[in-house]
Amino acid sequence: MRTLYHLALSPYSRKVRLALAEKKLPFELKAEKVWERRREFLVLNPAGKVPTLVDEDGTVVPDSYAICEYLEERYPDPALLGRTIAQRAETRRLVAWFDDKFFKEVSRNIVGEKALKKFLGLGEPSSDAIRAGCENIRLHLAYIEHLIDQRNWLAGDEFSLADIAAAAQISSCDYLGDVPWKDHPGAKTWYARIKSRPAFRPLLADLIPGMRPPKYYEDLDF
Repeated sequence: MRTLYHLALSPYSRKVRLALAEKKLPFELKAEKVWERRREFLVLNPAGKVPTLVDEDGTVVPDSYAICEYLEERYPDPALLGRTIAQRAETRRLVAWFDDKFFKEVSRNIVGEKALKKFLGLGEPSSDAIRAGCENIRLHLAYIEHLIDQRNWLAGDEFSLADIAAAAQISSCDYLGDVPWKDHPGAKTWYARIKSRPAFRPLLADLIPGMRPPKYYEDLDF
């Protein structure tokens, strides 16, 4: 069985889960407490990070970027990067935007402070970092609205890995109740379309021990 080592609130793990589900590739989830530095896991991925994919033939692929590129090459249907060179370039640009810029400006400040610090026992969360994350997310939601005003999906007319990367980051913050949806109705409409996709439903069922999401989190009509 194909296996994905993950953490439930890791946006990069969520990105790979969504990509696998959109391609209708069955897989088993294994939660990996990366802070324990488990020897068996380090053999698979010396970096000790999630997500890490072990495919059915034993191929080991670490890192969400490498995994998604691997899935696109090995299982090309449906195409998640786009069907033309220009579409693939735009999709990759936006994936990089959310994987890097959104994570550094938003997810690391919200999910990292509120959740990861708790799990790692690293002390109290930084209110300044959380405040910065909550301010920065508004700029990213506005950018999503700008893109959606011009396109059907973020990178063009078709649903793509750009939408997956963005939704993965946002969903981790949304689990903690830190997405100001009422101020960004265009982004909310886009996200509601993604939440209604069958591939997204398993993420909505995730429950982190000792940390429950807001009531609207699972609601498709939020």
